[in-house]
Amino acid sequence: MRLFIAEKPELGRAIADAIGNGKKDGGCIRCDNGDVVTWCFGHLLTLTDPEDHDPAAKQWSMESLPLRWPVEHKPIGDKESQIKLIQKLAGQAREIVHAGDPDDEGQLLVDEVLDYIGNTKPVQRILVNDLNKKIVQKALANLRDNSEFYGLYQSALARSVSDQVYGYNLTRAYTIAARAAGGDQVLSVGRVQTPILGLVVRRDRAHESHSAHNYYDLAGTFAGDGGRFTAKHRPADGAPVDEKGRVIDEAYATTLLEAVKGQTATVTGAESEDKEAAPPLPYNLLNLQADASRKFGFSPDKTLKVTQSLREKHRLITYNRSDCEYLSDEQHDDAPAVLSAIAQTAPVLSKAAQAGDPSIKSRAFNSKNVSAHHAIIPTENTADLDKLSDEESKLYLLIARAYIAQFFPKHAYRETTVNLDVAGYAFRTTSRVTTLDGWKRLYARDTDNDEVHQDDADTSDSLEWVTADTALVCEDATSEKKKTKPPARYTMAGLLKDLARVAKYVTDPRIKQLLLAKDQEKKGEHGGIGTPATRSAIIEQLMKRGFIAEQSKKVVSTDLGREFHDLLPESATAPDMTALWHEQQEQIKAGQMTMQDFVEGVADHVAQEVERIKSQGIQVKAATGPECPTCGNGTLRRRKGKSGFFWGCSAYPECKATFPDKRGKPDFNAKKKAAAAPSEEHLCPKCSKGLIRRPGKKRGSYWWGCSGFPACDFRAFDKKGKPEIKD
Repeated sequence: MRLFIAEKPELGRAIADAIGNGKKDGGCIRCDNGDVVTWCFGHLLTLTDPEDHDPAAKQWSMESLPLRWPVEHKPIGDKESQIKLIQKLAGQAREIVHAGDPDDEGQLLVDEVLDYIGNTKPVQRILVNDLNKKIVQKALANLRDNSEFYGLYQSALARSVSDQVYGYNLTRAYTIAARAAGGDQVLSVGRVQTPILGLVVRRDRAHESHSAHNYYDLAGTFAGDGGRFTAKHRPADGAPVDEKGRVIDEAYATTLLEAVKGQTATVTGAESEDKEAAPPLPYNLLNLQADASRKFGFSPDKTLKVTQSLREKHRLITYNRSDCEYLSDEQHDDAPAVLSAIAQTAPVLSKAAQAGDPSIKSRAFNSKNVSAHHAIIPTENTADLDKLSDEESKLYLLIARAYIAQFFPKHAYRETTVNLDVAGYAFRTTSRVTTLDGWKRLYARDTDNDEVHQDDADTSDSLEWVTADTALVCEDATSEKKKTKPPARYTMAGLLKDLARVAKYVTDPRIKQLLLAKDQEKKGEHGGIGTPATRSAIIEQLMKRGFIAEQSKKVVSTDLGREFHDLLPESATAPDMTALWHEQQEQIKAGQMTMQDFVEGVADHVAQEVERIKSQGIQVKAATGPECPTCGNGTLRRRKGKSGFFWGCSAYPECKATFPDKRGKPDFNAKKKAAAAPSEEHLCPKCSKGLIRRPGKKRGSYWWGCSGFPACDFRAFDKKGKPEIKD
């Protein structure tokens, strides 16, 4: 038999469906032709930790650094049973077909399993980036030898191992050095995590160090037989302007006003053109996270988890971690069925879905632009929207609306541009008159969506009446004095967008080009760091560590984050390392460098940095914060828990005092929940003290525990408000 090993269950089901006549058998599907399809659940394995090889490595000490340990894997949590099934099936197979996603991570994910189980059977490779049955059948007819992708596997493995070597060693080194200097935080370092911190710190400092200057918006009001309009001044070369072309000289502004008022204006150009605007592309994960943050205040991690539920629990959307905004040409044939499913699932979009024209093929349908995955879109499955959670409903509607928009006409408008000369000064104005709403009718209420409502026109009144012969007079001219604004602090949506295009902040031409080259085949990325699947977790980690925080809908760096940023070399806080690693990973793919050589190079860099920290130490501010009112010994530190931020004592675990967070400060006046009183009726059968009824992890559930805890650890299930005590 042939054994197909898919990256995830839905891909496995699609392959089995394309083969035909498959029957589910536990963790696999058996087809009538003898083929068997099984799957992973994402990564089944993780790299071993240093303490897996040397228990002494569990203790953090500067003397043990830098750590080096063998490159080996171990099963993740409860996934060992699936590994055993794959091993059993592989032993029965004559040939194995690797069905990981067609990218480096997909190659790694299945290859590492094959290596772990010691596979010796021949391996073929199937490349599937779309679960459309016709596409999968075509891929089945074009299998390739998996050895062709060995370089891709080694490249991904090199990055994975090096990230671990880099992060483990430098996190320990900085944390240990900081504690020796009086700090008490874990100072985690990561190839992607730390440059994200750098982005936020640099943006904050640019905002705070901004030196405002005045500039002048100059405009004239012009009148003719056909009407009246306003046009803005366009400074000529040599005029006193700043780097953005804004007039900065008040005397120049005053002179212009005096020169143009009441004067005849000559039309130097008047052009009208019919234009169209295509609908926004369907969502990739990054854009969905950005919109969910902007509209609903969802964190990136919440959006990831909610879409995971929409995909796995409800099967209402396609793969939710995609970095692609395009769909295959073949998926256009599915439009009637998908639109019908949307109409049935979401009554609020029913009319829009029915009004969509499945014959329209938008720019989104382009197989050449589809990478390892296509855009996130609704599936042909249906559900009752009222039975989804509020968060699930909101995200489904966003995804569905973006899909429906692909089947509406383009937005059409008539644009007229008029150029004028008045007393030697140039003015320009533009009008846009909508001729067809098209897809924009779906977004009429989404007024703060910059992608949808990009409009730099000066007026929506037609200026087609203005021609080269039109007589115009400058009735009035105005000068509005303004102050330059600092770069805005990041919003979550803005930070997410920038993570996909950090290359624009890189000044070194070579590094910038390497970052752009890394993403040249990814239409949704433009020289970014991290991946759509990892960014939300990394941002969450930065918040948990207390390096960044979200305040008044802005993502800002904390004092701790800035202090840590300033301790690090620029190589750690800039995206350069990702670019340089990519260059060497390309050499691994081409067979010009080995995985071992790459890892050794990273290890050498890490060793040098560790030695620098050992010899020079680091200077940190001693842990600061309000004195703990409970013990008087520790200081309160802001931390992040499952339900948000709180303040805890630095003397933990000796002192377990905690306080709610209120706008970045501990709330000492918050009312504490009254401790549950021990029951006088229900007594502990072990020590005779009163039992206490406590809430369980699941909403509405309860259990009973002894009031004598921890001396007595008796506990019992709750049954109709009473402890269930067996005789």
